Amino acid sequence: MLNDLPDSVFAPEPDTLPIQRLEAMLEKAYPKLVGLDGEEIMLPDSIYQALRQVIHMMASGQVISLVPYNLHLSTIQASDLLNVSRPYLYKLLDQGDIPYIKVGKHRRIQFQDLMQYKKKRDAQRHQALSELTELSQEMGFYTPEDDRLTEAISPA
Repeated sequence: MLNDLPDSVFAPEPDTLPIQRLEAMLEKAYPKLVGLDGEEIMLPDSIYQALRQVIHMMASGQVISLVPYNLHLSTIQASDLLNVSRPYLYKLLDQGDIPYIKVGKHRRIQFQDLMQYKKKRDAQRHQALSELTELSQEMGFYTPEDDRLTEAISPA
């Protein structure tokens, strides 16, 4: 369902090495475009930063989708992005946790609202994990040497 989002791009296996080389080059250079007529244009910083992020994700094997921030998603797309069931998403919508609009009988969720909810949810999860770790340390069930467990379950 995520493939239904606009402009999904992935790096085929033969492109992996050139993409990794490009990522390394972008760390040390500020790119420019050269037209067929030889005209050179330096990339604006905003495009340069976006390019670096896209190249980094593609170099690590991630699928990239370029999504306009004001795009409205279907409930199927939204539940896939959050990695939750549609009934659970409907519960979140009904509780007012995520704003939505109705188009006919169907609910549509603005991409930026979904990402704000996801960011808030991830921060709450991280906070809960930190509190659980602290409580476990106080009770003697966890020591800092056990950080491998925290790294394994903590979002990057």
